[in-house]
Amino acid sequence: MTKKLLQHGKITLRPLEPGDIELLYKWENDSRIWGLSNTRTPFSRYILAEYIKNSDRDIYETKQLRLIIEKTDNQPVGAVDLFDFEPFHLRAGVGILIHDEKDRNCGYATDTLEALSEYALHSLGLKQLYANISADNFQSIKLFEKAGFTKAGTKKQWLKTFSGWVDELLFQKILD
Repeated sequence: MTKKLLQHGKITLRPLEPGDIELLYKWENDSRIWGLSNTRTPFSRYILAEYIKNSDRDIYETKQLRLIIEKTDNQPVGAVDLFDFEPFHLRAGVGILIHDEKDRNCGYATDTLEALSEYALHSLGLKQLYANISADNFQSIKLFEKAGFTKAGTKKQWLKTFSGWVDELLFQKILD
């Protein structure tokens, strides 16, 4: 039996659907997580509807891809992004969100990174994935290390926060 590329463990990754607008509106406008995504302003439903409408465009054209993370009961728990897709250098950045605290530390993010790595390698032919993580985001650092990413560098005082400047860490995973 062949393994489905966008499934692993307790999750399935699926493309955006028009019905996801309220979900994205809730997640994107949650100011508690803006610091993690470098967001500073809210998104309108109109902008999100346009984003969803154009999400069917090819990753080779848009250089990005957002997938919804669903549990086995088809309930969405978060989203994962491939961004800065570089087909010549065979790499892309990764961003992940498990929105509700009750869904964190349940293995969904770990399963997502595994499924995404398999997809990136076998469907997109990528050589590597990378993630930029604030040095004080210990939960994300632990997640990406568990998923096989290794620290490749530090950008000193890279991120301005309400409490001062924070280093940003570069994590990298060579796919094989």
